[in-house]
Amino acid sequence: MLKSRLKQMWKNRIQYRFKSPLQSNCPEFARLFPQGAKLQRVARGFEFTEGPVWFGERQVLLFSDIPANIIYQLSATGEVTVFRKPSHHANGLTRDRQGQLIACEHGTRRVTRTEMDGKITPLAVSFNGKKLNSPNDVVVKSDGAIYFTDPPYGIEPQQQEQPMQGVYLISGDRTETEILLVADDFEKPNGLAFSPDEKTLYVDDSQRRHIRVFDVLENGKLGNSRIFADMNVKEPGLPDGMKCDRQGNLYCTGAAGVWIFNPQGTHLGTILTPEQPSNCAWGDDDGQTLYITAQTSLYKIRVNSPGIPVFPSLPA
Repeated sequence: MLKSRLKQMWKNRIQYRFKSPLQSNCPEFARLFPQGAKLQRVARGFEFTEGPVWFGERQVLLFSDIPANIIYQLSATGEVTVFRKPSHHANGLTRDRQGQLIACEHGTRRVTRTEMDGKITPLAVSFNGKKLNSPNDVVVKSDGAIYFTDPPYGIEPQQQEQPMQGVYLISGDRTETEILLVADDFEKPNGLAFSPDEKTLYVDDSQRRHIRVFDVLENGKLGNSRIFADMNVKEPGLPDGMKCDRQGNLYCTGAAGVWIFNPQGTHLGTILTPEQPSNCAWGDDDGQTLYITAQTSLYKIRVNSPGIPVFPSLPA
């Protein structure tokens, strides 16, 4: 029994290296990575990973294992430990302007904030008197506004109370919040990310297999919806979690790996992954490591352009 446990611990901690799987569509793609960049598997043995977010002051990456009902943390030494169990089947994770953890919970159908003392505060549990579907992914704007997607992936069809699969905005101060519906015409809204100047918000639709982009208006609402990129290909895999780097390039998980688009929507190339990826996040001291959650494993690869900081983890 002890030998078996030690063997499993070693498997979870060892780093698995792969030949650089960079599938380029144009010369611009190669400049995004240092020469000889390799994809590494840094942890394995999970049920379904999601929601990575970097905590720079603690040098750890948090990520969800949705079916296992656990939020894990990966240390700088590669050790994986339990951060929270039960996690209420948490999915997307991020941090607010005070650095506190914001989580989308499938099990409770809510968005929560973890206070400095460890208390968990619900931020969104219903809209128009009806339960949310199953909050999926979340981003926080520099002014503190929180945007999240609400597809029905975490519930049975008969449990759905909302008449739509929406994108929501949690606005207001920390003592009194207001929940606004800012987009209601998605089939399955999923990942979302701001451009570096926060003037645009990207939201993908997993059902339609494309990414849309919106103008962010002064009141926080969204306007001028248009298709940014079509990810509908023959290979299995849907657009899911995504992040922007500081040059405005968009990294979106999809069929076969992580697709990278420039700000004009051109598909520059793909980071091929051994497993279907679900989400990604910037980490390490310089923000130049892309961590990728993918089915049963966690991967990482070095990049040249730092990611947009998740306050206050990455250097500005």
